[in-house]
Amino acid sequence: MTRNANKCRISGGRVDRGKPVKFRFDGREMTGFEGDTLASALLANGRHLVARSFKYHRPRGIYSAGVEEPNALVELGELGRLTPNVQATTQELFDGLTAKSQNRWPSLRLDALSINGLFSRFLTAGFYYKTFMWPAGAWEFYEKFIRRAAGMGKGTHLRDPESYEHVHDHADVLVVGSGAAGLSAALTAGQAGHRVLLVEQDFELGGALLYEQGQIAGKSLEDWRAGMLAETEGLDNIKILRRTTAFGYYDGNLVGCVERVQDHVSAPDPHLPRQRLRHIRAGKVILATGALERPFIFGNNDLPGVMLASAAEQYLNRYAVAVGKRVVLYTNQDRAYDVAVSLMQQGIKPAAIIDSRTTVDGRLHEFTRTNGIPFFPGCEVIEARGHQHVSSVKFVRLSEGSEAKEISIDCDSLLQSAGWAPVVHLQSQIGIKPVYDAALDTYMPGVCATSDHGCAGAMAGYFDAEAAALHAVKIAKYLTGSRKTMPLLFKGKIEEDRHSVTAIPVRKAGKCFVDLQHDVTRDDIEQAQLEGFKSPEHVKRYTTQGMAGDQGKTGNINTLEILSETQEKERSLIGTTTFRPPYTPISIGVVAGRSIGAELSATRYSPFHACHERAGAKFVEAGDWIRAWYYPKAGEDVTAAYIRETADVRQTAGMVDVSSLGKIDVQGPDAAEFLNRVYTNGWKMLAVGKARYGLMLRDDGMVMDDGTTWRLAENRYFMTTTTTGAARVMRHLEYLLQIDWPELKVNLTSVTDEWAGVALAGPNSRKILTSSFPGTDFSTEAVPFMGVLDFEHEGLPIRICRLSFSGELAYEVYTRAGYAELLWNQLLAGGQGEGMILYGSEALGALRIEKGHVAGPELDGRTTATDLGMAGLLSSKKAYVGSVLKDREGLIRKDRQQLVGLAPVDGTIPLQAGYLLFEGDGMTPRGHGLGQVTSVTYSPALGRQIGLGLLAEGRARDGTIIRAVDAMSDSVIDVKVCSPHFYDPNGERLHA
Repeated sequence: MTRNANKCRISGGRVDRGKPVKFRFDGREMTGFEGDTLASALLANGRHLVARSFKYHRPRGIYSAGVEEPNALVELGELGRLTPNVQATTQELFDGLTAKSQNRWPSLRLDALSINGLFSRFLTAGFYYKTFMWPAGAWEFYEKFIRRAAGMGKGTHLRDPESYEHVHDHADVLVVGSGAAGLSAALTAGQAGHRVLLVEQDFELGGALLYEQGQIAGKSLEDWRAGMLAETEGLDNIKILRRTTAFGYYDGNLVGCVERVQDHVSAPDPHLPRQRLRHIRAGKVILATGALERPFIFGNNDLPGVMLASAAEQYLNRYAVAVGKRVVLYTNQDRAYDVAVSLMQQGIKPAAIIDSRTTVDGRLHEFTRTNGIPFFPGCEVIEARGHQHVSSVKFVRLSEGSEAKEISIDCDSLLQSAGWAPVVHLQSQIGIKPVYDAALDTYMPGVCATSDHGCAGAMAGYFDAEAAALHAVKIAKYLTGSRKTMPLLFKGKIEEDRHSVTAIPVRKAGKCFVDLQHDVTRDDIEQAQLEGFKSPEHVKRYTTQGMAGDQGKTGNINTLEILSETQEKERSLIGTTTFRPPYTPISIGVVAGRSIGAELSATRYSPFHACHERAGAKFVEAGDWIRAWYYPKAGEDVTAAYIRETADVRQTAGMVDVSSLGKIDVQGPDAAEFLNRVYTNGWKMLAVGKARYGLMLRDDGMVMDDGTTWRLAENRYFMTTTTTGAARVMRHLEYLLQIDWPELKVNLTSVTDEWAGVALAGPNSRKILTSSFPGTDFSTEAVPFMGVLDFEHEGLPIRICRLSFSGELAYEVYTRAGYAELLWNQLLAGGQGEGMILYGSEALGALRIEKGHVAGPELDGRTTATDLGMAGLLSSKKAYVGSVLKDREGLIRKDRQQLVGLAPVDGTIPLQAGYLLFEGDGMTPRGHGLGQVTSVTYSPALGRQIGLGLLAEGRARDGTIIRAVDAMSDSVIDVKVCSPHFYDPNGERLHA
């Protein structure tokens, strides 16, 4: 049916009629105005049918005016900008907007898959669990069809041309929501001098003030709102974020918000992101998120033209759109009559008001009588009728019971209001369960266990604007310290006629939908009960009610009422489902932020990177780092280069970049005690100017990381960690100080990027240092093994420790990152006459395997200190992280895999990391074997292939021959089990 542009517009509203906006829906050009949403513009153009339902492909229309919208999900944009499942009710209209309806084929008005409705009796809750399990083995056939039908809307495989970013905000007080409560709370906290951040998901501040009628402090809602905005925006310490939705509330008063920076503009600024993910840390959080209107359940309650009464009021008063001319209002509470008043002011007399309460206030009777509105108290709607739009409503009188005569009224819109549900989603996300309030017949926020947050206004049950504002002021004063007691949630008066407020009909007719987004009916909920799913969480998963974008916004309370009715339990005993982030859907793009493509993770370069480039290095990715892999000479590949480099280090000396090692500055009077608890070995007696190797366990007794820590001063240490474990160790240590040992006076600072470091290894390394830094004594007496020097040479800050990863006489030399090239050149100059070469990470790995040092492949999170031959580092005189669980039965079994050396019987045959280890002979075995090869290399010192591995009862198998097997290629290599310390096992060269 063709409609004239803006045929349904009326006078008034907040849209700017001087700024028309052209947009397209399903290929048809339409016109709206600036200030419209896509939904209001569609309604203004007479378009109610906007989608098809998920399972039955029933016609669906615009149901609400906000984030609770279950039906009007559209595809927005084209090509790489295509975004599915956008709620038309929250999408601002902009010039050139292109939207398409979803879940239909070949067209919205004629959808072939609507035939599913004929088979609805076979498509009930959980039908796929029962249907696609037979015949046996047929799942692979079914799966491709199921996957094709699953989901709503379609995405794109094209690259998103938009950009996204993450930012971090801090505030004394965060206020979520800008209605009467939110504005009052923000202004109160701001006037008290606190830094306030006010976030609002809408593009205008005001919440329900934008469309409701009434007064606060003797002023109209609009005048009061304007005055509050002027005061709020006039304070420098209040920051306001519009188009920003708080989607997640996490521990430590961390609130995740998505700011839609350019979702509303036709010509995006290339220098701005489309959206921002804001990580907001707040001292106090005030939740003023309002309440959502609750729908009724009746037959065909999903027809286009059936919508929430508050939504119709918002379209009427805010967007100047009449959703119908012959309107029926169905309610069970007084607030809905304000909608009738708004309709009358626009010259739209309701065709009828149906009130399920048998006792209605006399003034409401007077209102309907004075205005000539047909009034039906004590009645219940049992069915809406129509094809692709509601055309009539059928209802009965409750007093007449099962013999009630059906009454029918023609209409083009059915507005319903079954009460209000506070938006408890955010508070629920931090583990506070909602509490059922029998007086209000709804679920209220749980009691705030601490004073770090409060619930204000309609969210706390104060549905009147003035009451909400006053309540929010008290909440703000309490949280900011000027009031001693937390204001109470609203406690209503229990009404005598409990039946009159129910949203669940006594009689059924047609399909009664509870969750419109997922086509879940009342019958589905009842069936789940019959099949043994009693818990709300189980019912949710079995029926899909309240999942995905809906998150129980419109159907949750009605579902719980059905469970209560079916199980004959008090509502307070039924419990609730768990509301999880995000509160509203968020895009994958804003989650990823800048971390896409080449920036999927941060690319980190050593301070020596330019030096490596000049030296002709080949590079390799090592986690986030770009490291020098090898330095080829003419005609050399990586194998030839690393073998040469490894041999040269052992013969003369070599320098390798170790800047990527994690580095943590540990300071404080309790630093020694802290390290003593973190590491398995003792630390309290470590002298200033000395370093010690430390082993760190997880709580479960498994090795987490290893490294050296240097004592620079009485209360200051310099800790190094593995390259890949740096961030993990830092998080672990911070957690221990904040949660487990907050009494310890210790400060941790990650200084990985502040220090550039090299390892200088080989028999000539001491001579090179002496030449590089004349005047400094590097003798064994001055710098013994694990000795530390911290000095300055001609303005160059130097920090040196004598330690070795290669097994040679070696030193780690550090300077501030800004001095990296100076240090590099100084050492190159000092090494010219000593045969010093540069070596990369490949040779570094070969050196450590020859020496038998463990690294990443062995520290895989499944090995204990005993497995790795480090039991001597486990102190028996103190407690430390992991000391209790390290001796669990499973971790001390004799058959655990232990670190061993592996030498191929034929030393020319190379091993491969990942080969499985077996004993015996015969054909290639199958299964997991006795262990696996972890690290391999060619050893120039030994002139053969060697490797490290983890082998069951490995040390007891010393000298035996086993097989290393690659099951993929059926390769089998005989290897001899030996000590992992292939080179200089007694450490004579190390201590030279």
